[in-house]
Amino acid sequence: MSAQPEQPQDPRVRAIPHTINAIGDTLSGADRARFYAEVLSAEAGQPIDAVMNRWWMKAMVDLVPGAERSRANADAGRNLISIDALADRLGVTLDAR
Repeated sequence: MSAQPEQPQDPRVRAIPHTINAIGDTLSGADRARFYAEVLSAEAGQPIDAVMNRWWMKAMVDLVPGAERSRANADAGRNLISIDALADRLGVTLDAR
């Protein structure tokens, strides 16, 4: 019996498909009900696209580990960081104008 090498866990969240069913399946509880109510009452074209885009982003953010804790901290004004510190953490260079 041999030990398998430990694979590093990918920290990225896999994107959910941009479909009504995939978005609805990812959301939970009251958010799911609100999403379906909005998407079912939206007109075709840009209005339904806007609803789907907004809820898709919400569903994606909710999939990130620690999202709820981070949201609660932000609401309470705890553990906030500057945009510069966030950029450093993400390895992004901000354009100084």
